[in-house]
Amino acid sequence: MNRFRYALDPLCLIACTAYALNRWLIPTAWKGWFLQNYFNDTLFIPAALPFILWVQRRGGLRLTDDRPQWSEIIFHLLVWSVAAEVVAPHFFAHAHGDPWDVVAYSGGALLAGWYWPRP
Repeated sequence: MNRFRYALDPLCLIACTAYALNRWLIPTAWKGWFLQNYFNDTLFIPAALPFILWVQRRGGLRLTDDRPQWSEIIFHLLVWSVAAEVVAPHFFAHAHGDPWDVVAYSGGALLAGWYWPRP
């Protein structure tokens, strides 16, 4: 069975839990540069994509409940990278484009791309 469970997918649950722990429970003084600056960015695709795909499924933009394929993962990686690192800095004073964020997003996308398409 290849049915995708969206927010109940194990990778999504692990990514959301890791995000919450890193964001709210681990004190800043305990974090190195990676945990402070890029860890949550690495979790972005595994944590957020299932929710976006669920919305797309409910809206009729996604036709199946299959696990995400590489094409969906890469498409969302590209769209979100451009939106967050190129467009957002022009509209939000606190936002700044960081190419290393895209590297972190890509790392999470590679993990998701390895995990999700498997039967």
